[in-house]
Amino acid sequence: MSRIVYVNGEFVAEENAVISVFDRGFLFADGVYEVSSVLEGKLIDNAAHLKRLRRSISELQLPSPATDGEIINIQRELIKRNNLQEGMIYLQVTRGAADRDFAFPANASAGLVLFSQEKNIINAPQAKRGISVISVPDIRWKRRDIKTVGLLAQVLAKQAAVDAGVADAWMVEDGLVTEGSSNNAFIVDANGKLITRHLGNEILHGITRASVLELVEKEQIEFEERAFTLDEAKNASEAFITSASTFVWPVVQIDNVKIGAGVPGPLAPKLREFYIKNSLARA
Repeated sequence: MSRIVYVNGEFVAEENAVISVFDRGFLFADGVYEVSSVLEGKLIDNAAHLKRLRRSISELQLPSPATDGEIINIQRELIKRNNLQEGMIYLQVTRGAADRDFAFPANASAGLVLFSQEKNIINAPQAKRGISVISVPDIRWKRRDIKTVGLLAQVLAKQAAVDAGVADAWMVEDGLVTEGSSNNAFIVDANGKLITRHLGNEILHGITRASVLELVEKEQIEFEERAFTLDEAKNASEAFITSASTFVWPVVQIDNVKIGAGVPGPLAPKLREFYIKNSLARA
């Protein structure tokens, strides 16, 4: 049985799902997206994802395709129709379909696509053994705080990681780590202080990042939001990533350099456990 997906007002089988060849998301990457994780059939941190979606829509002056309430109803219907217990709901908004022209079309209606993906999040083996990453130059545009569908730089970074036989890539600009190819980056220094890059146009304002930092503050763990160098990361006692599709994964190696003892440190598994427990309680 195929998945049921949502395309511009209709729930359809995935093999019957179509968009216009003139959709500006297809032609220009003129659109934004969000990914909300699902545990036990419940949306995790969804209100924060929808808030970020509204910000992205506003920054690109996109027309709104639906209210938050309508989007939530679509998300829940997809969870129900696909019997999704664990995984993700992907959501994409584009400026709609119009004859190809760089300027905004005058009368296009926003496009809205959502679909589900099953994924083993809770018992992902990477969460227990940790992952290795490589560093790559950050070649993205200057508004990385907007969650756009223009992801070619991230695709190339992720493929470079695959070619190197590792799980991910950390992007570096002017000697400073910005973030992972699809996640935020954290390190722990020799004194036990947690460090992650401050918010700005240089990185995506991660929803899981924000939730983890709330837990860090609650647990009175010392942390600092600032840029850190690639050398700092390689000399850290611990490192990890956060995202909606991973929650918290330890990083045990960067560019063939072991982080700490080369095994997950104590903080990442602790924060992962706290995040999952807290997220399910709030869902």
